Amino acid sequence: MSGMSSNKPYMIRAVHEWILDNDCTPYIVFMADYPGVQVPQDFIRDGQITLNIAPSAVRDLTLGLDAVHFNARFNGMPTDIYGPIGAVVAIFAKENGQGMGFEVDPIPEPPSDLDNDKVRTLVPPKRPTLKVVK
Repeated sequence: MSGMSSNKPYMIRAVHEWILDNDCTPYIVFMADYPGVQVPQDFIRDGQITLNIAPSAVRDLTLGLDAVHFNARFNGMPTDIYGPIGAVVAIFAKENGQGMGFEVDPIPEPPSDLDNDKVRTLVPPKRPTLKVVK
């Protein structure tokens, strides 16, 4: 059936819960150069970053439909982490490597309402005027 939403965010949440239920440490991997990814640059290796998302390591973890975000400490400094679901490469247990890998979603193209063949000039809206009505 076409038109269904991606199952990726649901799978990430399910694997995260499964890892925790088995008393293991969940790690998530992001493509660091994917648009919208906000991670500490010092920890990127080979274009990816692997982060511990165990409850003891992060605060305010949200595994949402569009993104993963949380707060973690890096070198003692609290840091907000944000990664679109499309940038998630894997979620796995540190102890045994079990988990799930994902394809990185294609990078979305920015919307363009300008035709490539035509150049349009934007005209500012007219300012409102008052008329005296008798």
